[in-house]
Amino acid sequence: MIVIIPAKNESKSVVQVIQDIQRYFDGTILVIDDASTDNTAQLAMEAGATVLPLAFSLGAWGATQTGLRYAVKHGYNTAITMDADGQHEAESIPKLLYELGNHCDVVIGAYPERGSPLRQFAWAFFRKISSVHLEDLTSGLRVYNRPAITLLASRAATLLEYQDMGVLMLLNQAGLQIKEVSINMRPRTDGHSRIFSSWWAVSRYMMQTVVLCVGRRKLR
Repeated sequence: MIVIIPAKNESKSVVQVIQDIQRYFDGTILVIDDASTDNTAQLAMEAGATVLPLAFSLGAWGATQTGLRYAVKHGYNTAITMDADGQHEAESIPKLLYELGNHCDVVIGAYPERGSPLRQFAWAFFRKISSVHLEDLTSGLRVYNRPAITLLASRAATLLEYQDMGVLMLLNQAGLQIKEVSINMRPRTDGHSRIFSSWWAVSRYMMQTVVLCVGRRKLR
């Protein structure tokens, strides 16, 4: 098993995130350093993680997919994705892994209560146009089995910011079983959401995701 953590300028939180994971998980911890300008990579390595430094920023999904391709190449059958900002509680990992064995391919750690009114509106809109009926559409805490890892590491998943709706639609249309498990999340220890940080960021995200949802529905 492998934990994949995309990280960009997360020097204030990445060490604590790795240390928390080590308390609940005995496997490879892989940090994808998304061209950070601080010492995120060095701190992650010193904390005991394997670090893959990217020469230029690929964004959240590009960094995550890099980790999934690493998992395919090195023969991992289970991959856990987590954020580096400290929101995800490592103690949720055993709960998600347990559910993965119950006839599903993907388990999502869901905490929809964290959503602002703007985020809740976006989620409701995307449920309607995508036919993906999950409560928490943007949680980055997920567990994938080998078929899901292989699909998401493929070229079919390399498009736009695929982390949210794109990934879920691709998994859904491939017939893979997705399950949500209720978890808790902490407030961010530093920084802010890249997607919901401003009206411009939200507008760009909404536009890209609408195009993606409509495009994938037509392909289907």
